[in-house]
Amino acid sequence: MRPTRLAINAGGLLPALCVSLAAAAPSTLAAQAKPAAKPSALEASVDKLAKHPTMAAAFNALQSDNAWTLDQQASICEIPAPPFKEQARAAEFAKRFRALGVQNVRIDKEGNVIGEIRGVRPGPTLMLAGHLDTVFPEGTDVRVKREGTKLSAPGIGDDCRGLAVVLTVARQVIAQKVPFAGTLLVVGNVGEEGPGNLRGMRAIFGGPMRDSIDMFISVDGTGFGVTNGGVGSNRYRVHYKGPGGHSYGAFGMPNPMHAMGRAIAKIADLEASTKPKVTFNVGIVTGGTSVNSIPFEASMDVDLRSETSAALAEIDARLQKALREAVAEEKARWPQSKAALTLQIDTIGLRPAGTTSDTTFIVRTSLAAARTMNVYAPLTISSTDANVPMNLKIPAVTLDGGGLGRGAHSLDESYDDRTDGYKGPQWVLLVVMGLLGVK
Repeated sequence: MRPTRLAINAGGLLPALCVSLAAAAPSTLAAQAKPAAKPSALEASVDKLAKHPTMAAAFNALQSDNAWTLDQQASICEIPAPPFKEQARAAEFAKRFRALGVQNVRIDKEGNVIGEIRGVRPGPTLMLAGHLDTVFPEGTDVRVKREGTKLSAPGIGDDCRGLAVVLTVARQVIAQKVPFAGTLLVVGNVGEEGPGNLRGMRAIFGGPMRDSIDMFISVDGTGFGVTNGGVGSNRYRVHYKGPGGHSYGAFGMPNPMHAMGRAIAKIADLEASTKPKVTFNVGIVTGGTSVNSIPFEASMDVDLRSETSAALAEIDARLQKALREAVAEEKARWPQSKAALTLQIDTIGLRPAGTTSDTTFIVRTSLAAARTMNVYAPLTISSTDANVPMNLKIPAVTLDGGGLGRGAHSLDESYDDRTDGYKGPQWVLLVVMGLLGVK
């Protein structure tokens, strides 16, 4: 998931969302609040959908059975799922799908859990997913501590909350026999976090299922927000190599560490645009064996990011040029030396950038549902599983799962359900059924 989020103006699509802000701070915002605008046709249809008998029953059950959702969240979290080792959590997630009555539950070759809920008539196919993996290594204590409405454990919000929301939404769709059109695919996928490089979604959208998926929603994170922009990233492990030698006796040869230093200085001086936003970072540097030895190798991990593919490709080209210039400059520093100095670049992560336009049906429905729920849901840009379908021009968003989360990716991570955590699953259900259509 994403540690930081960028809120974007919703472009007037949610004129009534100021209501929730005014409720949060009436003394400062009440005077600024404007009269609610007349609902658009889509907003009116979502308002009506929320009152459909089966939807109303599902809403009531999600609130009254909220303890069940929290139990799912906590118990899933206590099954370790470090990068590339999500098998135990996947097996349990599949078991829970089957217990709910989800059809055709299977675990694919990559480790993704996939199940189906079929509608009452033909229609689109929508995939609803939460990711199984965490950032934490094997041996991490993932036992959940409860203090009132607060749950604390590594991964409790990112993304055990998302997995619990997928389960509880599937449960109510089946239990209330919501008469929707099409097919709802429910998924627990692997490999969302950094080391996983979105491998779960790459497998799904790189395989035969790709052409049958019309829309995609991932549930990832806490609170309320609609991520419709996917930040792409290119990540490299860069190695500078040479024969090495004694710092005094072999002095005068190209030094891999010095070459890397030249490269880092060049990276630091790269110009980066703000529209679209482009970032670069050298996050890890390694190499050397002793203070009095010329290193035979020095390496660094480099991260490039942007919200557009074109901008990412442009900064990548300038990085590649800088890395090679550093070799030439270090060799030129010692023209009498015959010692080799080589550059090796290994790709350690590629996340495609993408965008689902603010004007698409999936985004407008997500915002209309937030309006119906009377919650504020800003549009955001981040890096999530939705990057993959976005890049393929498949309508996709990532929705938050409600509640209040803190400390994502830390050992002190927590989730507080407070008094209204149930609104997260209600919102996701309303968006899903707003997209599929209920008879």
